[in-house]
Amino acid sequence: MPDAIDRYVIGRYSKLLHGNFAGMMSDAEREPFLRDLAEDARTITDDELGELLAADWRPRITAAWLIGTDRRTAWRGRIRELFLESGLVFAGQGYCFALARFGTLADAEILVSYLDQYLARPDLRYDQEWALAALHHVDADLRTAYMSRYLRPGGLWESWSAKNSTDLPFHKMYFAMLCSHVQRAVHADGVRH
Repeated sequence: MPDAIDRYVIGRYSKLLHGNFAGMMSDAEREPFLRDLAEDARTITDDELGELLAADWRPRITAAWLIGTDRRTAWRGRIRELFLESGLVFAGQGYCFALARFGTLADAEILVSYLDQYLARPDLRYDQEWALAALHHVDADLRTAYMSRYLRPGGLWESWSAKNSTDLPFHKMYFAMLCSHVQRAVHADGVRH
């Protein structure tokens, strides 16, 4: 496994964490980073992904971004399991990205399950903003309205966000921008091959 960690995780996870590649890298740095992400997402083996998902949060967040980038929906069940468990910090950001990239009703339902469980716990600040932004992304693509159940007055988002300072409009915009950057890189990678 150290080979997979050395190849895919070291030098990448900190740029994926919080979507840092979007805000902390210049265009000249971001383009090759995302090009390499798209290429590695296409070529990483399922065994390597399984090893990364069995490790700590750094390999898990990286694996989830690779899975989402290449839209490897065969990993949906494992992503669901790890996401709902929320056993490690930060990895959930990657799971949210992967689910948004898959973008089906099944993925919306996973995000809803997570939000139902973790928005009901204002004492826990995990990846609730990421999950709601991912659900917004899926809603926009599918023309559904799953997110509306959380945003109504007195809803789970209102009670959770009252105890957790957050800027939902920013999170939605930022998440959409991350997905857009990755989609452009995937398209460019596909054109090259």
